[in-house]
Amino acid sequence: MDPVPQTRPQTAPALRRAPVQQRSAERLARILDACAVLLDETGYERLSTRAVAVRAGVPIGSVYRFFGNKRAMVAALALRNLDRYAERVSERLAATPLLDAHGAIDGVLDEFIAMKRTVPGFALVDFGVPAALPGEASDSTPGSTPGNTSDEASGTEGDTIGDGEGGSRGEAEDPNRLVAERICALLATHLGRPADEELHRKVLVGVETADALVRLAFRADPAGDPALVDETRLLLHAYLGPSLS
Repeated sequence: MDPVPQTRPQTAPALRRAPVQQRSAERLARILDACAVLLDETGYERLSTRAVAVRAGVPIGSVYRFFGNKRAMVAALALRNLDRYAERVSERLAATPLLDAHGAIDGVLDEFIAMKRTVPGFALVDFGVPAALPGEASDSTPGSTPGNTSDEASGTEGDTIGDGEGGSRGEAEDPNRLVAERICALLATHLGRPADEELHRKVLVGVETADALVRLAFRADPAGDPALVDETRLLLHAYLGPSLS
């Protein structure tokens, strides 16, 4: 059975230049992979575009070819995470076509927990960008100039380039609404019911609730407190189950 269709083509991150050739696409992937690993090692505050370039084995100019600053780079990583999460959920639902509502909910939650535990950088940046640091603009604006961000003020080199294109489109959208939109379409298709306004609302509430509870579980235990994960599962079954049945 083919994977459940996505709601739309893969989300396009706010890139300065979209990769056209395979080699360019591979270089972009290496940059995002390096960004994810360094997030685990240093956190967002100490992340720099220069460190990412060194870890990825590419010139710093290659990073700036795609991103104006580290915030735009992290936003692209978050959008890639969302696409990969939707793909995992789609494949899981397709692999077990007779899943009932509770089984489908389990698949959505289990894939999120699995990514929290295994995907580099995901524990810090799942589908959204961390809150802006003091003095750090959430978006670059036309006319911005190098050296006006907290990255450079704190001694981090090379984290802004001033052409006004460094901001991330994804930041203008609520990450949990994007997640809910994707999940709603996947569940509706799998369970053969319309993705109407009520289901969108229910799934959004479920996503917001699960996000808060999963964060609590991973604060209690770096691997995700099993008891809190189980409580999250029971809550989602009780709340979403009737709407999906």
